Amino acid sequence: MARIVVIGGTGYAGKNIVAEAVARGHQVVSVARTLPAERQDGVLYAEGNILDPQGIVAVAEGADVVVFATSPRGDMAGATRAAIANVIDALPAEVRVGVVGGAGGSLVAEGGPRLVDSGFPEEFKAEALEMIAVLDDLQQTGSAHDWFFIHPAGGFGPWNDGPRTGTYRDGGDVLVVDADGESNISGADFGVAVLDEIENPRHRGERFTVGY
Repeated sequence: MARIVVIGGTGYAGKNIVAEAVARGHQVVSVARTLPAERQDGVLYAEGNILDPQGIVAVAEGADVVVFATSPRGDMAGATRAAIANVIDALPAEVRVGVVGGAGGSLVAEGGPRLVDSGFPEEFKAEALEMIAVLDDLQQTGSAHDWFFIHPAGGFGPWNDGPRTGTYRDGGDVLVVDADGESNISGADFGVAVLDEIENPRHRGERFTVGY
């Protein structure tokens, strides 16, 4: 059993990671800027903001894994990259770090190009590029932490949710698509993929994509 801290644990990706972690018997801390009105049994809810690295470190005390399920939207646009880097730097070196990115950084085929450079919706480009920059930081700075970065499928979100099947495919660097060229994964199965990586690491210091 691991102690898993999910920053952004009340968002779409975060709450699915939290739910899967609790179902597997882990100790789970869900961190968000405000406490949710509805809470899941077995989860410790805490207030925290990634703009306050020491506050996050205090909430994450004793953690084995810290997962960032935050998005550079609203007042966090342009601030998320530095905030995540600062929190990671402040965490004890033995803590494993996971980052939930977007689909935009996935490659559309082996060797490129990236999805964000291939007809990606203009209104989401800034968000995608900031999370790509977070990945670049992890890859280029030689982080002292064991880390993984996970890209969901293109059709990932509350508008396209589905049941937990317990299955998914790992595409490495490439966006996962089905036989019809569609790229989807439910929130619950995304949580399965994250917990599989936490429990049985296959991507140490790597990014990977998941989908059906």
